[in-house]
Amino acid sequence: MALSRRRHQHHNRTRCLIPVISAVSAALVLLFFCLSFLVPSPGDSDHFHHTRHYSSMNDGIGEGNEVPVFRVPTSGGVYDRDIWTSKNAQFYYGCSNCSIKFAKAKDVTRPNHYLAIATSGGLNQQRTGITDAVVAARMLNATLIVPILDKKSFWKDNSNFSEIFNVDWFISYLAKDVEIVKEPPRRRGHIWAPYTMRVPRKCNDKCYTSRVLPVLLKKRAVMLTKFDYRLANKLETDLQKLRCRVNYHALKFTDPILEMGAKLVQRMRMNTKHYIALHLRFEPDMLAFSGCYYGGGDKEKRELGKIRRRWKTLHISNPDKGRRQGRCPLTPEEVGLMLRALGYGRDTHIYVASGEVYGGEETLAPLKALFPNFYSKETISRKQELEPFSAFSSRMAALDFIVCDESDVFVTNNNGNMAKILAGRRRYFGHKPTIRPNAKKLYRLFLNRNNMTWGEFASKVRTFQKGFMGKPREVRPGRGEFHENPSSCICEDSNAIAKMDMGLLKHGKGYITTKNDTDTTSESQNMGDDLDWSDPEDDEDLSNEQGKVLYNQTSLGYDALMSEEPELDGLLSD
Repeated sequence: MALSRRRHQHHNRTRCLIPVISAVSAALVLLFFCLSFLVPSPGDSDHFHHTRHYSSMNDGIGEGNEVPVFRVPTSGGVYDRDIWTSKNAQFYYGCSNCSIKFAKAKDVTRPNHYLAIATSGGLNQQRTGITDAVVAARMLNATLIVPILDKKSFWKDNSNFSEIFNVDWFISYLAKDVEIVKEPPRRRGHIWAPYTMRVPRKCNDKCYTSRVLPVLLKKRAVMLTKFDYRLANKLETDLQKLRCRVNYHALKFTDPILEMGAKLVQRMRMNTKHYIALHLRFEPDMLAFSGCYYGGGDKEKRELGKIRRRWKTLHISNPDKGRRQGRCPLTPEEVGLMLRALGYGRDTHIYVASGEVYGGEETLAPLKALFPNFYSKETISRKQELEPFSAFSSRMAALDFIVCDESDVFVTNNNGNMAKILAGRRRYFGHKPTIRPNAKKLYRLFLNRNNMTWGEFASKVRTFQKGFMGKPREVRPGRGEFHENPSSCICEDSNAIAKMDMGLLKHGKGYITTKNDTDTTSESQNMGDDLDWSDPEDDEDLSNEQGKVLYNQTSLGYDALMSEEPELDGLLSD
């Protein structure tokens, strides 16, 4: 009886333990199941590693996984081209001498007729105004007074012309083309106060003859205000060549600026044979103006939106549309990926010309991870060396201009004035590589990069960038701003081409092709995606002397914007 009772009690205890064991087992299974979701898969972990830290591993496919792994190499790879020079550049040279039909200034200048201009914007926009002012004075056969620089713009620099440019060189170099004086003449013991007026943007020779010349003949001295892009893009060849003589030869920086610029260039070359200069243009104001969105969530929208509201004339933008259309600067990370795909390895030295970068060091970190040899004028000079320049934005910009101009490769992340001026200058002086991102096509590629291998990505980047690398004949003559594409001042060296052709024939390789290079064919396929290369004006419309309605509409539209938003004008005027 006792044995039966003990068996019954053991049976009851066993029955009680079974639910407990089942519950514990279920809890353990549930815990394991939850942990399996929290722990990233090897593929996910690998993806994060490569997008954030850029491993040096080769392309590949994960084991048992058909999804491509995007791995950024440390080297730029080996390609069948020299990444530091432009193909066929040796067959072209800058040519800006005037023809024998271009009369000497002393033979055509009207005595006691003076033209003055007041420039607008930052250093490079003022440079275009100065260049065009010389040509305007020549068209009017007037004596030019040394231009007045803008001291009230966004850039807030009170420098005079002679504090940035070598004024004596400027006057003497152009003596045969235009008579230039440093100051307005005196009349009855007083400085002659010129009559002030403004011309519409893209005003051509007939426009100046019909609108300015009658006033000049009557008043004897005329001041053209806000003189930025007030001259047509298309002019007769001798006037275009005069533009080039001014921009590429007559406008020299002062000795202190040139000497400091030379020091910076020398320091960039101390540890490397070649370097890239990058005009990043990723400042908060620039991003706010563009209306673009870079994935920073509510914080980014709130910060940039607050800046954007300062400009009442800016309409509400569609951030995604701007990126899709290629109207937004690339992020520093995207610039770095583009350069690696184009063949520039981790050991490449980069000089960055930039103001305050939105997001600071966090935004720059991916670019610095790709290219750790990362410099700016502040990092390669002592504070005392920059003191004579640091309080003047135009003089600091001039230092960046010199280092960018002397670089082996120049990369621009926007199509502002500095980018245009340097692109044209580098074409004129030997077609040194100048890279402009094909942002429209690259944006889509960046979005999908984690769905392809590095090799596929790099190949597409190189395809999309054909026509955007600063090579000869990438851009058809007459396309774009003249300051960016000075085609009238680029000549072909027929003797060098003939010698090359003879050498190739001896080796049975056939003739060299310069006018219809295969790269140009690829460029034409990409041209439609480059919104910045549309013709800036229709000169035929401006050629009508009676087109006063068009002139007034152009002038009023621009003037209204500028009167309401002077800071906006300055921001875009680098």
